[in-house]
This record gives sequence, C-alpha cells and structure tokens, in this order.
Amino acid sequence: MSAFDIIYKKYSRRLYGFVFRYTKQEADTEEIVQEVFIKIWQSRDKINIYSSFESFLFTIAHNATVNLLKKRATEHKYVEHVKSLQHIDETYELTDEIHYKELKQKFQGLLNELSPRQKEIFQLSREEGLSHKEIAEKLGISANTVKNHLVTTLSFLKSKLDNGLLISGLFISLFL
Repeated sequence: MSAFDIIYKKYSRRLYGFVFRYTKQEADTEEIVQEVFIKIWQSRDKINIYSSFESFLFTIAHNATVNLLKKRATEHKYVEHVKSLQHIDETYELTDEIHYKELKQKFQGLLNELSPRQKEIFQLSREEGLSHKEIAEKLGISANTVKNHLVTTLSFLKSKLDNGLLISGLFISLFL
C-alpha cells in the first residue's frame, strides 16, 4: 500500500499532463488517471519488476485515452446521426401537414358537392360514428335509404379521388 502511494505521488501529475494533452477536458483526464491507477492496483501481482514501470504505466494511460476518444467519437457520430434523423422527421412532418391540409380542402370541397341529405348522412356515419339504423331513426328514414346514400356518396368520392386519396380522405373523415 505504501509503495502504491509513492507511485501515485511520483506519477499522477505527469500522467495527468500526458492524458490532458489528448483529451483537453479535466473530468475525462481525471477519470482516465484514476482508471490507470485502479488497473495498476488490480494488476499489481502481474507487474514485471524487470521491465520499465514507467513505460507500462504510460502505455495503460495511452490505451485508456485512445479508448475514451474512440468512444467520444462514436457517441458524437451517433448524436449527429440522431439529429439528422430528427431533422428528416421534422421535414416529413411539415410535408405531411401540408399534404393533409391540401387533402382536407379537396375532400371538404367534394363533400360540399353532395346533396344536403347525402352530406348529412355521410357526416353522421363517418364523423359521429352512427350506425345505419341510428341514422335512419334520427332522420326518420329507412336504414336501406341510409345505406343507398352512403353507397352513392362513396362511389362519388371514389370517382373524384384516386385510391390513395380516397383512403386518406376516409381516414380524415373517420378520425379527425
């Protein structure tokens, strides 16, 4: 234990300066120096007393520094990658919002071309989620008439919109 204290006092400042030249950050440097001395303590039984201890010590410090710098570079690349994905997602969100607004306008325009009764039945079905029977009771008409109006309305929308837009339009009318 006393030998370890002597080694620590003799080499810690030099080791700190050596590592700091590469990391340029006090916290990282202190962490590496501490890690080096922990490794020295843990491998104290394996140290070859006939080889250069100083070389051994600085090799451990060098390797620990390189490992930390590689880790930081990888973390930096990962953070940049995530940021780029977020930027792409934000762009898609903006594009999706623009498409949504355009589609909603077109869909609303087509709904306005329907007869007042067709529009009312469609809105009760899709926006309020009422069944054919509930709509029929509310409007005082038969469930079959409700069904016919919806078939006519969907056929009209399908003829005016391509399949992708029709599905999107129905999605809008169902969930928004």
